[in-house]
Amino acid sequence: MLETYPFTGGTASEIASGVEVAVSEGRLPPGAVLPPVREVAEQAGVSPGTAAAAYRLLRERGVVETAGRRGTRVRPPPASTFREEIRIEAPPGVRDLSRGNPDPALLPPLHEALAAAARAHEESPAMYGTGDDEELVTLARARLRADGVPAEAPAITSGTLDAVERVLTAHLRPGDPVAVEDPGWTALLDLVAVLGLRPVPMRLDEEGPLPDELARALRAGVRAVVITARAQNPTGAGLSAARARELRALLAASPEVLLIEDDHGSGFVDLPPHPLAGATARWIHTRSTAKAFGPDLRLALIAGDPVTLDRLRGRQRLAAGWVSHLLQRAVAHLWRTEAVDSAAVAAAYGLRRNGLVTALAARGITAYGRSGLNVWIPVADESTAITRLLARGWACAPGARNRIGSPPALRLTVSTLAQEEIEPLADDLAGDLRPAPMGRYG
Repeated sequence: MLETYPFTGGTASEIASGVEVAVSEGRLPPGAVLPPVREVAEQAGVSPGTAAAAYRLLRERGVVETAGRRGTRVRPPPASTFREEIRIEAPPGVRDLSRGNPDPALLPPLHEALAAAARAHEESPAMYGTGDDEELVTLARARLRADGVPAEAPAITSGTLDAVERVLTAHLRPGDPVAVEDPGWTALLDLVAVLGLRPVPMRLDEEGPLPDELARALRAGVRAVVITARAQNPTGAGLSAARARELRALLAASPEVLLIEDDHGSGFVDLPPHPLAGATARWIHTRSTAKAFGPDLRLALIAGDPVTLDRLRGRQRLAAGWVSHLLQRAVAHLWRTEAVDSAAVAAAYGLRRNGLVTALAARGITAYGRSGLNVWIPVADESTAITRLLARGWACAPGARNRIGSPPALRLTVSTLAQEEIEPLADDLAGDLRPAPMGRYG
């Protein structure tokens, strides 16, 4: 195939564009090995430096990857079907436990918060160049510091994934390896694929990523590590104090690695935080308000090292610009007035989650759910289990959405599960699932 592709162009940009077109047209298929830089230079009639710059552009665009002695290869395209699209559509009459949403009954009313934000807007409208809401920044700084997270000047983004995308793009390049939890957050796994990064899975148990798995990923040369502090999606894992100490020690020995710590469970879980923030030179710690205040309030508070926060803000200014000040002021009002009883909300979710895990254990079924909204149940075959449960009137999410190499499982969102539903659901699960061994998820 390569013998028929002529490398042409007088500049690095022209050579790179030609290769990119050939890849999109299928003349250079995924896995095709490109010739060494000197050969490209000879074909195109340019200097080796220009040819090397063309390869660098192609790597940055995610078109090719360089793998040492294996040379430079054409990367496979991102998946056309994202993990988020692998879902079960619950037919009428089926109880849907697949969506991952919080309980609407436990979300705060927004009338007063939005009205207060509107009044503040009328008194002092936010214009171009206006900074983040001072009250919200002050409240975020105090809350983060109270939990042991260094936070001099928190940034504000449109949710956790917005921050993660900007930081990964600012620090990494296509082909770079990133350590992720397996099973892990579907949206993050999709994002890693779209950015052309290479996921390096880390197995976990109920206390978070296993230390030997993080150590293995660090030895493999990962450029970034993403870890969930509490309410891990989909397993409910949460870092214990002992596990956090082990992980911090490993990260401190690799200070050049970017650490991304996701604490979206803040405000609706009953596990105390054991932050890893600051264990490396480059890091962020994100806290989303979506689960506690509602998914449509897409706002996250971001602590981090000065360099990373500067890069995040710089990319934000060039794209979205800022997060709506009306939204910022509404969230500040909800925090200031303590519109959510975090302890009561955590207790309500815990009662449903622990109730199902206990009921399944009594029937010989292994299930996990230390914190958060979900219960993770290992199964022998996802398709068979899902089909049988649908026939019994229950819809759950296939674990395939969340897995890289970990065994099959089901994810059940229990946020709206009524107490009277727990025993019937456990009976139906026990009738369709055979017992699985306790232990790690992967």
